[in-house]
Amino acid sequence: MDDFKTVRLKKKTLIRFKRFSKKVSKSYSETMELVIDFFEWHGFLPSDRFEKSIIQEIAKNRKRTEASIAIIKDIEKSQTKPTNAMLSALFGESLVQEEPLLVERKFKDTPREKKQVETTVPKIRYENLEWKMDSVKNDFSYVLDNVKVVKSSFGKNYLRLELNEEELVKFRRILRK
Repeated sequence: MDDFKTVRLKKKTLIRFKRFSKKVSKSYSETMELVIDFFEWHGFLPSDRFEKSIIQEIAKNRKRTEASIAIIKDIEKSQTKPTNAMLSALFGESLVQEEPLLVERKFKDTPREKKQVETTVPKIRYENLEWKMDSVKNDFSYVLDNVKVVKSSFGKNYLRLELNEEELVKFRRILRK
């Protein structure tokens, strides 16, 4: 069990601290610990002017952020892309890397607008996807045509699917492909 001691504070300061403590943590002791840790970690003194030290901290954090971005880019180049290439080769996709159709331009002092990026798909693949989509639409409309509403004299109405077992097995097999 922790020992408690008293500290004398002005009433106005104590009221501010209590309000602040409710936002930050569960107890006043925890809040005070967090405040002290903050000042010690960042090397601030409450009597110092924050302008210079905060700018130094921002610069230090920016360097850390840039270093982490560089690490992530390196990981992406050396680990992720080769792995993706191996997986695509394994599943039979082409390994030819196409140059991007759209190159991102960076404009200074202009508001960012949402841009739509166009993607291209080989024509044969597109036609196969269209054919599969039409097939799925036809199957789904067939299933919907075989749904009947059953009115129950007790409780809620319910839906009955009137398909035989062969049709049900066929639709399950199609969906698993």
